Amino acid sequence: MITSERMAMVDRNAAALGVPRKQLMESSGNAVARAVREHAAPGDRVLLVCGRGNNGGDAMVAARFLDGFEAETVLLGRPDTIRTDIARENWDALVESDLPTGTVTDSRDFDLGAPAPDLVVDAMLGTGVTGALREPEATVARALNDADVPVVSVDVPSGVDADTGEAAGAAVEADAVVTFHDAKPGLADLAAEVTVADIGIPPGAETFVGPGDLLALDRDPDSHKGDNGEVLVVGGGPYTGAPALAAEAALRAGADLVRVACPEAVAREIQGYGPDLIVRPFPGDHLAPPHVERLLDLATDQDAVVFGPGLGSADATLDAVREFLAGYDGRAVVDADALQVVPGVDTDADLICTPHQGELRRMGGETADDWRERAALVREFAGDLGHTLLVKGRYDVISDGEEVRVGRTGNPGMTVGGTGDVLAGVTGALAGQVASPLRAAALGAYANGRAGDAAADEFGDGLAASDLPDRIPQALRDEGE
Repeated sequence: MITSERMAMVDRNAAALGVPRKQLMESSGNAVARAVREHAAPGDRVLLVCGRGNNGGDAMVAARFLDGFEAETVLLGRPDTIRTDIARENWDALVESDLPTGTVTDSRDFDLGAPAPDLVVDAMLGTGVTGALREPEATVARALNDADVPVVSVDVPSGVDADTGEAAGAAVEADAVVTFHDAKPGLADLAAEVTVADIGIPPGAETFVGPGDLLALDRDPDSHKGDNGEVLVVGGGPYTGAPALAAEAALRAGADLVRVACPEAVAREIQGYGPDLIVRPFPGDHLAPPHVERLLDLATDQDAVVFGPGLGSADATLDAVREFLAGYDGRAVVDADALQVVPGVDTDADLICTPHQGELRRMGGETADDWRERAALVREFAGDLGHTLLVKGRYDVISDGEEVRVGRTGNPGMTVGGTGDVLAGVTGALAGQVASPLRAAALGAYANGRAGDAAADEFGDGLAASDLPDRIPQALRDEGE
């Protein structure tokens, strides 16, 4: 099954793969026409009731395939208010072809006509609409329910939430539903025959991370400081650049506040990377167990912790990582040397681990050259770990043990040191904004690769990790289809 939110993402990803929504609408309309032919006889009167979005556009396409029926298409609203270009094009095609059409701009004007239709196609509202029906849709839904006429709904009965199956008010009581690509959770308990139509969305639209996934990012215009995520980066000691890169990347990925907990011996250097960083030093020149209580206290109110950049692999440091993870129950991105302790730690934390393939092997996982084989291995190991894995490579493989996503952005110039620290920071910021750890990790891989591609356009293989953070905001921008 697929939720309405995920379906919107898949539609957008399909367009990025070269299968535009216009082509999918043509396939959807053909599927609706097939459903009509299954529920009505040639010569029957068929009334197609269309909303002003793409759901209505699907039925407008279907009308062109119903030559053997007495079909009429009715638009709820004025043609100049049709919301999408492709739906408008299909309405114009009906009008220019002189096929029977009508409009309803006032709910009081809706009439099934005489004689009553033998079948009604409900294409008022689709899966992306929630809440109670407004006018004229509410009145039309009640009229359809009161009439003794079978109804075929397009994708979901209008007024029904595709994810829950519930209705906030009036809703069409459909006899049959033709839905697209995959079943929707809310259709399972409806008293209607449900058909899932394959409309040609390629499997890669679900597997490969693409621009559709950016729809998961939705910043409230009324939000206040801290509402969009606070991130704690724990790193530094042997290295100063790594935690600074991770922190800068987290800020550029939309986190409101980013704090860096680091040894006081390198605090001044890390602070020097940017005035936006809030540095919280702890004594000494490397992380050790006596610092864990302080770190747990700092992490308490954070939306995500990025643990590992630049920490090194001293025995005392790895002991501290184990102790922190054992006592932490929030969300954390674990990177670099800290990864090696994860398999042996019993933790209530929600971890996103970001190893490259060598680090994955050191964690006990297996890998393969072919990304499909690697995806299966990563999925199995993520299931064994009980955490989300983001395995870096030519194709990034992301899995929580159930679902697998694959990132294909990035370039060979990103083998330069530090790009993994940027990835950890971006993923940490997104982990504080997106409910699903898998989705946060997938978006992190996608954005990091896009930023690297933008840097490569300017610097070629001479790009540096420090070129990436400033390009993250554009990489996370949804540019539409």
